[in-house]
Amino acid sequence: MNKFPSRPLAGTGLRLSTLGLGAAALAGLYDAVDGPTAAATLQTAWEQDLRFIDTAPFYGYTRSEGRVGAFLTGRRRGGFVLSTKVGRVMVPDDGVRPGDDGWADPLPLRPVFDYSHDGVMRSFEASLQRLGVQRIDILLVHDIGRATHGDRNQFHWKALTEGGGFRALQALRSQGLVRAIGLGVNEWEVAQDALAAAPLDCVLLAGRYTLLEQGALPFLDRCAAQGVGVIIGGPFNSGLLAGQARYNYGSVPHDMLQRARALAETCAEFRVPLEAAALRFPLAHPAVVSVLAGMRSPQQVIANVSWMRRPLPDDLWPALRHRGLLHAEAPLPAACAKEA
Repeated sequence: MNKFPSRPLAGTGLRLSTLGLGAAALAGLYDAVDGPTAAATLQTAWEQDLRFIDTAPFYGYTRSEGRVGAFLTGRRRGGFVLSTKVGRVMVPDDGVRPGDDGWADPLPLRPVFDYSHDGVMRSFEASLQRLGVQRIDILLVHDIGRATHGDRNQFHWKALTEGGGFRALQALRSQGLVRAIGLGVNEWEVAQDALAAAPLDCVLLAGRYTLLEQGALPFLDRCAAQGVGVIIGGPFNSGLLAGQARYNYGSVPHDMLQRARALAETCAEFRVPLEAAALRFPLAHPAVVSVLAGMRSPQQVIANVSWMRRPLPDDLWPALRHRGLLHAEAPLPAACAKEA
């Protein structure tokens, strides 16, 4: 098997496989995944040379971190890149029920937002224990921003900035307990604010720079100019570009449904799976280091790897742009197709 392509995360010494495994689905996002299937999914990803795994305490209310940690036990620490997140402290709660926050079978722990210095440290230390490691490669501030917090966002932003959350991240990095720090968010605006507030290495941006929508293009251009790496999450926009009737973790607006259909029709004309185009497109931007796809079974791993490796015709991308389906200034993936 050919080694899967990887890209460097500038200034950190890390290299990320261009396709990473997002481990939220393994924690039972919407539908339960049993332990043996989760372990088999991680094993298949490993065999396919996907060595970048992203998790978080929030996923399954710690179920994801526990499963990832169990799988990684005994594996050479330099053989994979691991990211997790802070911003929520998990506290015991027997009132947790199936379906809470979209998790089919969450563990009896309730997430409490805490972006302060102490909150970040508590979350980090608990993640080390669940993951069974002594350091985290990439530590991300999870879900800061108005999309999550609404009118409470300013309160949490002050905890992150004035309350020492960013300072805690920088201390962990300077101590070598973390290799890179950043944000893991669904909105680019707060990430742009964060770049002005702290020296971040990367941003995990979910759903805002995809084949479906490129509104975050100016932000990615800024990241490229500043040497900040971008990891693209949600390349299928919560499944809309992979045949599911879901967008942004909810129902699909009519305009997005129409756009997705137009993308699918154009890809079909070029005999290209829509999923392959969706995975490949973000990697054309010079700021993008990796694309994270959620995978809940070995079959989904094989499918995603196949889509990512599939040669795509160069003339697909100008056709999409000509039909108004791609931003006029978005980089096109001709060079990226040769890499993968």
